[in-house]
Amino acid sequence: MRSPFRPDAVPDAAVLDDHKPLVRTLERRGLIRGGLSLGALVMLTGCDVKRPEAVESALLALSRLTDDVQALLFNPNRLAPTYPASMILRPPKFNAYYDVMDVKPVDGATWRLDLSGLIADKHPWTLSQLQALPRSSMVIKHICVEGWSYIGGWTGVPLRVFLERVGADLRAKYVAFKTADDYPSSIDMATALHPQTLLATQYGGDPLADPFGYPVRLRMATKLGYKNPKWITAIEVTNTYPGGYWETKGFSWFAGL
Repeated sequence: MRSPFRPDAVPDAAVLDDHKPLVRTLERRGLIRGGLSLGALVMLTGCDVKRPEAVESALLALSRLTDDVQALLFNPNRLAPTYPASMILRPPKFNAYYDVMDVKPVDGATWRLDLSGLIADKHPWTLSQLQALPRSSMVIKHICVEGWSYIGGWTGVPLRVFLERVGADLRAKYVAFKTADDYPSSIDMATALHPQTLLATQYGGDPLADPFGYPVRLRMATKLGYKNPKWITAIEVTNTYPGGYWETKGFSWFAGL
């Protein structure tokens, strides 16, 4: 059965329960290292393991299957665990596919958030306009696909509040993000509307610092770290699968916990 989120079968995920991931997402090549043997690949897919392209295709199919299972498990009303403010790591851990010295600061005074797709009001937003919207705070665990984690405190505008304010079609399948560091990403609408999904502008009560996504980054409690883009410059609401930077590298699209 195809996923309800993408015509060609898409990922989705479950929220953390008792601090334990219900479903762990893996890079498709990591499936074999995680215990899936070539013999199992042959039995499950009928692929010819002597042909690399056949193995690659089989791994992709299995990754999509994992994504679909996550979609069935995801509860949009279930909250991930939260923690006391005393546990917030200061400063947060820097994580990106490049060195911190390569971060190019964004000018908040000239920054604009562009909107496109299935949105009624597509006027660009300034930082002051965004900060004037109702805000929410949460102390949650950031979990990286590489195996490390930390507890961080985030404040920002719930993405649902923002989407409702600009007249986004909440029945659409995807919300996509462009960023100043060319790290595009996208999420399903159910996750976008989750109460623990924020357009974060503060960390630990202070404005985001340059290395951590100033002036605005996405912060979710229900996704792995690489699904939380920083330095957001544009948002699109669409029914066309948008993909993302890591997805083109073979990572799971839904990447939920």
